[in-house]
Amino acid sequence: MTDPLSPSIAGRSIRLEPDIRRILAPNPSPMTYVGTNTYVLGQGAVCVIDPGPDSDAHLDAILAALKPTERVAAILCTHAHLDHSPLSSRLREMTGAPVYAFGTAFAGESPVMADLRAEADLGGGEGIDHSFVPDILLADDQVLRVGALDIRAIWTPGHLSNHMCFLTKDRMFSGDHVMGWATSMISPPDGDLGAFMASLRKLQPIKARVYYPGHGEAVHHPQKRVEELLAHRSQRESQILSALSQQKGSAKELAERIYTEIDPALIPAAARNVLAHLIALTQQNKVQPAAKIAPDVVFEIA
Repeated sequence: MTDPLSPSIAGRSIRLEPDIRRILAPNPSPMTYVGTNTYVLGQGAVCVIDPGPDSDAHLDAILAALKPTERVAAILCTHAHLDHSPLSSRLREMTGAPVYAFGTAFAGESPVMADLRAEADLGGGEGIDHSFVPDILLADDQVLRVGALDIRAIWTPGHLSNHMCFLTKDRMFSGDHVMGWATSMISPPDGDLGAFMASLRKLQPIKARVYYPGHGEAVHHPQKRVEELLAHRSQRESQILSALSQQKGSAKELAERIYTEIDPALIPAAARNVLAHLIALTQQNKVQPAAKIAPDVVFEIA
């Protein structure tokens, strides 16, 4: 790779490996970093991973990246967020390639999160692609053959319940589950921290050489990064418990006390992460809410 990731290279096809190209979508933001990474995997019959947002310019860039002898044989979506999956329907229309995924946005949702969605006003729904319907459902650990490559689908719920990572040879396309630039946002009821931690542990035995994430640069020491993310979440849990031992508070109040070095504009997102921890800690009987779980309810040590 010769070009560092920045919004200025949006639309350019950058070859990362002989059979992997990356095209950056023109959607930089505090939550998407410099934009969404779309990957073209393979040669001849290729697979497009995470087509990205519904953008005319990005659709043109994906099609322009293909050689005259190449065709899109499959479209894979790691999950149904608006920065990853919407362009899949138009790309399917243009190429005839089927769209593969674990399911619609809330496929695989845990009973706990389904109950919270139905009974509690948690807000959430940040960027859900409600219209996303894959043509072909992928089961956990299913292997898909595209051209000369075998691609293993690994169900990794947490960031969203239908999230999958895709492994081919020793390369993992990790979506928003594992990134180098930031930890994944867990926003309940869409995000499930318990599932996220279990999914991280699920990846630990897989000795991939590199992770290609949905946002940011490649992760070249992925096992170390997974360990860092697990440690980070454990540390955050300890911070929340410590803060509550001093004074009870809501998710937003705790976020303001804990996240003292971030842009104030990101506090609402941080509060969603704290709420995810509080829900998990409630399930573990370590904390208790003063009323039905909600974004503004006050928690205290159980």
